[in-house]
Amino acid sequence: MNRALTGLRPARLRPLDLLRVGLIGPRTRKLRAALSALGIALGIAAVVAVTGISASNQQHLLDRLDRLGSNLITVGPGTDARQQPVPLPKEAPTMLGNIAPVQHVTTTGGTKAAVYRNDLVPPGQTNSLTVLSARLDLLDALRGRLRAGRWLDQAAERLPVTVLGDAAAKRLGVTSAGERVWMTGKGVAGQWYEVLGILRPNELVPEIDAAALVGGPQADAHLGGDGTPATVYLRVHPDRVAAVQAVAGATANPAQPSTVAVSRPSDLLKARAETQDTLTGLVLALAGVALLVGGVGIANTMVVGVMERRGEVGLRRALGAREGQIAAQFLIEAVLLGLLGGLAGVAIGAGAVYGYAAAQGWPAVVPVVWASAGPVMAVAVGTIAGLYPALRAARMSPTTALRAA
Repeated sequence: MNRALTGLRPARLRPLDLLRVGLIGPRTRKLRAALSALGIALGIAAVVAVTGISASNQQHLLDRLDRLGSNLITVGPGTDARQQPVPLPKEAPTMLGNIAPVQHVTTTGGTKAAVYRNDLVPPGQTNSLTVLSARLDLLDALRGRLRAGRWLDQAAERLPVTVLGDAAAKRLGVTSAGERVWMTGKGVAGQWYEVLGILRPNELVPEIDAAALVGGPQADAHLGGDGTPATVYLRVHPDRVAAVQAVAGATANPAQPSTVAVSRPSDLLKARAETQDTLTGLVLALAGVALLVGGVGIANTMVVGVMERRGEVGLRRALGAREGQIAAQFLIEAVLLGLLGGLAGVAIGAGAVYGYAAAQGWPAVVPVVWASAGPVMAVAVGTIAGLYPALRAARMSPTTALRAA
């Protein structure tokens, strides 16, 4: 008998058998397993969705920047030491055009008029809109596009017609070409202007979006324009933007170069994209909290599961299962819950990114790093959360477990 006993070897489970044993809990307690995995899924979905939406937005900005061009420089009036505005000289566009790397120069000019939906609107309610004169080549220089109607031409620039920026059209309630708006101002006789066209939004030049544009001859003759440039737009050789930016002020106004405002609008778009990193970091921190809560949920489920399954643990121990096998069973169960939650979270997060990007008209970008790291993070959280319950189950005495069952 002793020889027979000494010939016995400890029971061993193959990896596939161990996996089957680990699936007992999720298969028999489906609702509890699903709720536990849901916490992990929400955390991973938040990580994927936040990073994906941020990446999609940045890609949209970069695509717009590539189309609009990063070689645009704007030159406008600045202020003197007393903070009084100093207008640009009328010769500024010509002088700036003489800079060798400058490829295209165009301007807008100020007027004394304001634009209203009709002649019944009180003069003070301007809706923060301006009326600017525009050269015929302005649209090409800014690489703008029309949403409706057409742009000014040689005949239209002398007529009472206007092209509205996107924001101006929305504030005035104008939806299509052919409608009329009212223009008047101090020393300017009121007159109806037909809407010739409506522009699409242009991130590089928001001042155009909130303006009503008329031809230069019409503005000078009827709207109080005097030919002084309000803003000069320069298209520059892409490799010489910084050099032109450095000399533009002195070239535009040699007598007072410090009173000239020179900017590169594309820098603002890049800064806008970079500032999103701060918000992304904050939301990722919240997603980390969601992962922590999901881990606690898994740990809680596993602890309760160990208490409910004491009879099973005691029976398996009595039949020869070792402590390591019992611990592996519960640890595999926790890891599977984390893995299922991670995969579901990636799917939910990617779906949110594609849905939001489609609604906004952006290119959908799901960061591969986060999509790949999501399940790995979930498995790690599940492993940590299931470690204590697994060890607790493994240390149960067979007699105590069977007695408590």
